[in-house]
Amino acid sequence: MADITLVVGLDGSPAGERVLTFARERASALEACRIIICYVVEWSPWTFQTAEENESRHARRKEEVKTAHERIVDPAVTSMQAEGLTVTGHVAHGDAAEILNRLAHDKGATQIIIGRVGVQGMVERVFGGVSGRLIASAAVPVTIVP
Repeated sequence: MADITLVVGLDGSPAGERVLTFARERASALEACRIIICYVVEWSPWTFQTAEENESRHARRKEEVKTAHERIVDPAVTSMQAEGLTVTGHVAHGDAAEILNRLAHDKGATQIIIGRVGVQGMVERVFGGVSGRLIASAAVPVTIVP
């Protein structure tokens, strides 16, 4: 059983490769380390949706989870497992900062690793980006890979 668990957040951006490289190096330097790669499909219960959108919501969520596994999480898991690392994948819907923090808590993780995208829209300027909200709320240390 691994003594150290790292939660690695991927968002499909180019920063993801830098995050995986950092996590791979960190895990390789430790004797017993487990990595949980997580992709969060951003979704808010406060988003306005039409009745038609609500009818297709469950099927759309399943398709989004499947796509995230196929395109982002599973290739990363497979690549790291091929190097002998203990890695699992996780995809969830919701607020990325909340999901990553909850996953770290539930799995007893010692660190959360995410990448810095560097793009800020109006929403991020007003409410803060994922990294800012995660740093403000996380129960474990957060590393942001530039």
